[in-house]
Amino acid sequence: MNANLKLIKHSVRSFAQDEEGAQVVEYALIIAVVSIALVVALKALTANGGGFATFITRVTNCLTTATCA
Repeated sequence: MNANLKLIKHSVRSFAQDEEGAQVVEYALIIAVVSIALVVALKALTANGGGFATFITRVTNCLTTATCA
């Protein structure tokens, strides 16, 4: 019985100290947060005649014509 308790204690301790997949999870969370922030920002820029569409139109006009106004 004592050997089983030692085995369980060792297993729990090694599981708690294992950090092999922790970095992958951290990077995935960072990517998720940045993606959500980009979606929200782009949605706000394009909603209700936002300035983003106007900006893209002006850049396109500057690149395709001689006038940049």
